Amino acid sequence: MQIYLLRHGLAEDGKPDSRDADRALTSEGKKKLREVLRHAHAAGMQPELILTSPYKRALQTAEIAAAVLGYEEEILRTKVLQPASDPHDVWEEIRVHSHSKEVLLVGHEPLFGNVTAFLLGTPTLQVDFKKGCLVRIDVHATSSHPRGVLKFMMTPKLA
Repeated sequence: MQIYLLRHGLAEDGKPDSRDADRALTSEGKKKLREVLRHAHAAGMQPELILTSPYKRALQTAEIAAAVLGYEEEILRTKVLQPASDPHDVWEEIRVHSHSKEVLLVGHEPLFGNVTAFLLGTPTLQVDFKKGCLVRIDVHATSSHPRGVLKFMMTPKLA
């Protein structure tokens, strides 16, 4: 299984009278996401399933990914991709969809740095997961303890 982790793009600053979950992507954030995703698509990325955090900026990111990657299925929202979620819960969600060969998860930090470390079997690993960053980790079995292989990490500056 190929697991892609895509952190949302640059988002507007929070406002005192609004919820963090309601922050939207900036136009620069959208542009940088499209660049990263075009490169990934050219390299063969074609997810069978997209799961996203319900936060506005993540959902917008997932919608951009779907458009660039030619994904026409439903984008599934899940609370396990919210910023403060537990990597083990994310893994359990992935396992529910183990029939898919390529899965794209769209979410936030600090979760995605922690999920990356968890999937690689090194929970103390520190990962600098920038906005708009895309990581691919391959796992060969969906047992209770993943042992993935890092295939690539692409940031907007590299795209």
